[in-house]
Amino acid sequence: MTIENIIEAIDTIGQRQGDTVAYDELGKTQTYAQLKTASDRLAAFITQAQITDKAPIMVYGGQQVEMIVSFLGSAKSGHAYIPVDVNSASERLTDIIEIGKPALVIAVDDLPIEITQVPVIDRTQLDGIFNTPSDFDMTKPVRGDDNFYIIFTSGTTGKPKGVQISHNNLLSFANWMLGEDFGWGLGNNVLSQPPYSFDLSVMDWVPTLLSQGTLKALPKAAADDFKTLFKTLPGLHLNKWVSTPSFADVALLDPEFTQENLPALNAFFFCGEVLTTTTAQKLIDRFPEAKIYNTYGPTEATVAVTGLPITKETIANNDKMPIGFVKSDTEIIIQDADGIVVADGQAGEIVIAGPSVSKGYLNNPEKTAAAFTIVNGQNAYKTGDLALRDAGGLLHYKGRSDFQIKLHGFRIELEEVAQQLQQSQWVDQAVAVPRYDADGKVKQLIAILVAKSNHFEKPILLTNAIKADLQNIMMPYMIPSRFMYRDALPLTANGKIDLKGLISEVNGHA
Repeated sequence: MTIENIIEAIDTIGQRQGDTVAYDELGKTQTYAQLKTASDRLAAFITQAQITDKAPIMVYGGQQVEMIVSFLGSAKSGHAYIPVDVNSASERLTDIIEIGKPALVIAVDDLPIEITQVPVIDRTQLDGIFNTPSDFDMTKPVRGDDNFYIIFTSGTTGKPKGVQISHNNLLSFANWMLGEDFGWGLGNNVLSQPPYSFDLSVMDWVPTLLSQGTLKALPKAAADDFKTLFKTLPGLHLNKWVSTPSFADVALLDPEFTQENLPALNAFFFCGEVLTTTTAQKLIDRFPEAKIYNTYGPTEATVAVTGLPITKETIANNDKMPIGFVKSDTEIIIQDADGIVVADGQAGEIVIAGPSVSKGYLNNPEKTAAAFTIVNGQNAYKTGDLALRDAGGLLHYKGRSDFQIKLHGFRIELEEVAQQLQQSQWVDQAVAVPRYDADGKVKQLIAILVAKSNHFEKPILLTNAIKADLQNIMMPYMIPSRFMYRDALPLTANGKIDLKGLISEVNGHA
C-alpha cells in the first residue's frame, strides 16, 4: 500500500478505526478519532485567523499529544510547522522567530520569553479551541512541494538553519519506512522518545500514525531519570524502538532490559549517530528475536536514506557497522573534494539526490546555494559526511569531514579513534577530542572514556591495560596521549554524545 497523502491517511484511520489509541503518554491516551477532531478544530481556528498563506507556524513544547495535534492542524490548514523543544535556549527561540518568520506561535508549554511580534496561542486558549465544536472542510492542506515541516538544525557555528521538508519529501520517506525493507506492519506500539525538534522523531510518529499504531511517548523527565526509565520501559509493551544508539546504551545499563522482560519488542531502528559494534552486539545478545536496523541520513534528506539489518554476520564481517543500502528512489554519489565521482572502494563525500531531498534552507539562499545542487534533474544535498561504497553497493560511513584533524602530519578521523578505543575489553564508551594550541593547530589527542567495571587500583594502570589491548588494533599515531575517565558521557538535547561540547571543554571554552 502506497500512501499518497499523509493527512488524509491519518484522518481515514480516525474515521474507520476511531477507537484505536493513537497516543499514550504514560497512561494518558488519545484515540485516532480524538486526534482527528482536535486537529480539525485547530485547523478551523487557524483558517479563520487569516494568517499569511503558507507561512509557517512555530509549535513549542515537549512530548505531549498536543504537539502532534498542532502539527496536523497546521498542515490541514495549509501551513508548515516548526517544532521547537521545551528545553531550547531562549536565544534559539529568538533566532527561529527572526529567521523562520512564523505567522503564529502555538505554545503547548509556557514560553520562556515574551513574544510580542507574532500572535501566540497559549495552552489555555489551545484547550479552549479543542473543546469548541466547529465545522472544518479541508480545502487548502499542505500538499505536493508545499513545506510540511521546517526543522532548525543546531548549526556548527552561528545561526541555526531551517531545513524545509515538503509533503513530497515526507511521502518518499514514509513509504520507504512502511515498505518491504523494514517489515513495519500494522498496529505497533512504538517508542516516541526523541524531541520533536529532532527529525529522528519523524521516524517514530509518522510511520506509526500511518499504520494504525500507538505512539508510546516517553517524556524527557522519565527518560532522564534512570530509575524511572528502567521501571517504565517494560510497561510500554513496545513492538518497535526508535532512538539514537546513545539512548539505547542508557537502556542497556539496566541488566533487566532483555527480550524476556520486553517480549513483544521485535525491531530497533537507529539513526542520528554512529551505531557501534559494542551496542549492536549487546542488543543481539539481549534481544535475539528482534531485528536491529542501522539507518543513515541528514535532516536535509528527510530523516534517513540508507538502511541495513544488523546481524551476527554483519558484526563478524565488519569492524564498523555499515550504514546500509540506499533506498530505491534515491541516488548516492561519492565524490572527492573537487566534485569528481570516486570509484567503489574509495572514500569521499556523500551527495544524496532524490525525492526526499529538501529544497533548501528557509530564507537563507546563501547557505542553500552552498549545500544544495541538482543531479540528474533531482534535488541533491552535499552532506559533508564521508563514506565508501563496496563492490556489493553497501555503504560504509567514514566520519564527518569536519571531524577530521591533522596531528603530527597524520590525518585522523575522531570517530574512527573512538570506535577503535571501544574494542578494548575495559572500555564501555569512548570519544576522542583534540586539544589545540594558540595557533589553532592540534597539539594533543585526548580520550574521554567510560570504563567497564574493573579491578585496577589507579587510572594509570587502567590506561596501560587499554593501551595494551589496542597495541595490535590501532596505529600508534592514533592512540591518544591522554586518557580521562567519566561515569557517563554528556548528551545533547537530541540524545547524541555531545562531542562539540567536550571539544570546547578540553580547550577551556566550556
